[in-house]
Parts: sequence; structure tokens; C-alpha cells
Amino acid sequence: MNAVEKRSVTIRGHRTSYSLEKPFYDDLVAIAATRKLTLAALVAEVDETRPRDTNLSSALRLYVLGWAKRSADV
Repeated sequence: MNAVEKRSVTIRGHRTSYSLEKPFYDDLVAIAATRKLTLAALVAEVDETRPRDTNLSSALRLYVLGWAKRSADV
């Protein structure tokens, strides 16, 4: 089992943090590269579209899961 690592990012001019296990973080970095986005831009996109009652870390995990499912369907 991978330990959760806390990371910080600046989005829309303010610092925020999220906690992810390394496999989720690695996939998030790969997705950002595939989409030709910075990691901060991808995190900001997920942050903007997440339901307000969902924390950022959970939203990022769900984003990675959704990306993996869509990729498996192709």
C-alpha cells in the first residue's frame, strides 16, 4: 500500500494542497502531459468542475479513475 503524500499547488493565485497516493499522482502527471497541460492547470480544471461538497483530493482521484475507464473503453 502506498502512503498518501501531501502536495501544494497554486491555482488562480492562491496556494492549496491535496493528498494523493503515488500511483494517483503519477497518473495525474501523465494525464497532464498527454493533454499538454501543466499539472497546476489540470488541478485547477478539476477544482473548477468539482462539486463543492467534494474535497479536491477526492475529485482528483475520481478524475484519474474516470480517465482510466474512458481509456479502457477505447
